[in-house]
Amino acid sequence: MSAQRVFHSADFDKTPPIFEVILPERLAHRGVEKDDARAAYSAERKHPVHFIDLPSHAISLTVGGLTPGGRSNRHRHTYETILYVLEGRGYSMIEDRRIEWEAGDAVYIPVWAWHHHVNADLDKPARYLACENAPMLQNAGRLAIREEAE
Repeated sequence: MSAQRVFHSADFDKTPPIFEVILPERLAHRGVEKDDARAAYSAERKHPVHFIDLPSHAISLTVGGLTPGGRSNRHRHTYETILYVLEGRGYSMIEDRRIEWEAGDAVYIPVWAWHHHVNADLDKPARYLACENAPMLQNAGRLAIREEAE
């Protein structure tokens, strides 16, 4: 991969008038949930997480799971998240607000808000798709920060 030019404030007049399509080799990730969940990442968060491995520079997608009656760690981050619930029912605690959800619902997690997710079903797992703008912040200068509660 070639080095990307870094622009500074005095380079504003160097913004090109046209845009070139850069078509990456990889445009699909087949069998996302057939791959093992990222073991260390999943263990730290206490629930399985499958990364969708595509070359996006602005957004990331993961498939998260909560075991029956399970919950994620309480945490916060500098990036926005939208969860789309694929299956199950439960709730998310966002700061001091309890947000109920079930399959087909979407939940917004604001920047730097303490939160965690709970599967309210003691018999069935819950699964969700998480869309985040962390890569955009990482590429803008390491601004994507995550903090776990004690």
